[in-house]
Parts: sequence; C-alpha cells; structure tokens
Amino acid sequence: MTEQDAKERVVKAGLEVMESGLVDGTWGNLSVRIDKDYMAITPSGRDYKTLRPEDVVIVNIWTGEAHGGKPSTETPFHRAIYQTRPGAGAVVHTHSMSASTVAAAGREVPPILDDFAQIVGPSLRVAPHAIPGSKKITRGAIKALAGRNACLLANHGAVAVGSTMEDALLCARMVEKGCRAFIEASFLGGAKSVGPASAWVMHQFYLKKYSKLKNEPAGGASK
Repeated sequence: MTEQDAKERVVKAGLEVMESGLVDGTWGNLSVRIDKDYMAITPSGRDYKTLRPEDVVIVNIWTGEAHGGKPSTETPFHRAIYQTRPGAGAVVHTHSMSASTVAAAGREVPPILDDFAQIVGPSLRVAPHAIPGSKKITRGAIKALAGRNACLLANHGAVAVGSTMEDALLCARMVEKGCRAFIEASFLGGAKSVGPASAWVMHQFYLKKYSKLKNEPAGGASK
C-alpha cells in the first residue's frame, strides 16, 4: 500500500465510523499499516467530517517518528499492536455507546452471539483504566487483546483489529452489537454464553478461513 492509498483509506474509514455512530466529533482514532515499518493514522483533534488525506499522519511503527502533523494521542497502542501482530493491517479505536457503557461497568463480555465469537474471539476482555496515550493503557490493551481481535478499555471505549481496514471496521461493529446484546439481555434474565469451547472453535475457523491474523501468537494462542 502506498502512503497516499493509506491516507485515503483512513479518511474514508473515518467517515464510515462517524456515520455508523461508532465515534462522535473528534473522538476515537484509526490507523492502517503501510508496510512493516510505517502506518498512517488520524491526526490529533480533527473532526472526521473535515479530514483530508493530506491531514493524515505517517508514523514509524518502531521509532514513533511522525511526518505530516501531530498524530493521535493514542498512537502508542496502535504502534504496539502492529509491532506484536505482524498480520494486523488496521486498528480502529471507537467510543460507541454500548461498548462505552460496558467498558464503564468493567464487564467482560462472554461469547453470547455466534458472529461475535467468530470475529471478536472467545470473549471481549476489559483492559484496566489508564490515562489515554500512556504506557499503562498500551500494556493493558495488548494484554486484553491476546487471543482476540478486540478489547474494551475501561471507562473509555473499544479497540478493534483486522487484517484489513474492512475487517477492523467489521470487528468494531461486532463489538458494538455484542455489547448492546449483552446489556439488553440483562433485562431478560442475563446473556447466555455459547460456551468457551464452541466460541474458541468458531473463532479459529474465522481466523483460518478469512483472516490473515491466523498465524500470529496474539491471534489464537490464548483461550
């Protein structure tokens, strides 16, 4: 992927997450991997409605050196995800309502829907609360993502990973769907898990059949 292609994809994805209600205003951030050394990421404090390709920042995944502006304050955990998951092609950080609600409650979401289990993983963990952009939130996110394609950040929002931007966006939408189902099922006596074994099998099928993340330690090693 060229730098220009990556910038244009980030802009397009920014409009998609805003229009789908996964973010609002300048909240959240997105990135796409250009190659093994560089990524393109949304700039700090820019509204998705006015974001242009020339506003998107290019960042060295390994050194953090940025070109073309000030990158998102959450750049460190984007870099860490690409460093630890070679097959990851995009990262989407959202502040959608249902995911934020569950993150505020600090509740791990069990595999209550088949498509949720397939795409997200055996559960949706919650990383401990930490200051945005800090080393602590980065460490927490990486740990919570082990064996999963998404996690919640306590009192903050959600992170979704995909082999492509399309996969990452799908995962982000699935996180919101799963969290909403989890909340609403609580009014009907509580959500019922499909079971850890079934969830793990379904997630492995998705990884092997559809995702380039299948060969990564973080993608399927932890149940």
